[in-house]
Amino acid sequence: MTDLNALIQDLVIANRILAREEVVDAYGHVSVRHPDNPHHFLIARSLAPELVGPEDIVELDLDGQPVRHEGPSLYLERFIHAAIFAARPEVMAVVHAHAEDTLPFGIVERTKLRPVIHSGSFIGSEVPVWDIADKFGDTNLLVTNMAQAEDLADCLGGNNVALMRGHGFAAAARSLIEVVRLSVYLPRNARALMRALQLGGEIKCLSQGEIEARNRGYSPYSVETWRTWEYWANKAGCSHLLTRPDDRLPKP
Repeated sequence: MTDLNALIQDLVIANRILAREEVVDAYGHVSVRHPDNPHHFLIARSLAPELVGPEDIVELDLDGQPVRHEGPSLYLERFIHAAIFAARPEVMAVVHAHAEDTLPFGIVERTKLRPVIHSGSFIGSEVPVWDIADKFGDTNLLVTNMAQAEDLADCLGGNNVALMRGHGFAAAARSLIEVVRLSVYLPRNARALMRALQLGGEIKCLSQGEIEARNRGYSPYSVETWRTWEYWANKAGCSHLLTRPDDRLPKP
């Protein structure tokens, strides 16, 4: 199996995992930078993530346009992915989703979404909030062109996540596995923070040192990371798509 085919299968797995973990529903999408051309990326055609198969993956450029123009219908918000890949050369994968538990933190200005649980360290110490109305006025809140997407990418900056007011979030990471992990634990961290706020009292967020300690030495192909990926894929009913090249994993 070529690297491209293996990556396409991983992208299918990522779609299924995000659906099974209720990060996405009929809407939302995940993409990965093309392994042979950093100016292109792979994403599913306009389809519910739970239904995505290898034949549904299309190749787009960093303007959000299909490389093969005779292709199928595309996600309206594919520009989010294009703009983030263009702005962040180190980013290899992007997720846009509407996980309900994250939404309040993009609406209430006085309460920021911060990491409060150990797995929340993946979201980083800062989670900016992007409001499309600030620059584009009254819209349907969807990111449907490059100008809007580039403004969102500017707000994201060097962070791992940006919330989108009244809409959802965009997440970026160095690998497909990492962006899926981040996107799964983001709403879990949000739930924990919301419940802590309901209890009252001072909220103790993770320190910068704790965040760095949790992420130090991270590898997308470590035994610990693979265990999570394998577990999620099995839950999502797509473990038969897993590939585990020996040269990508540490020797026992």
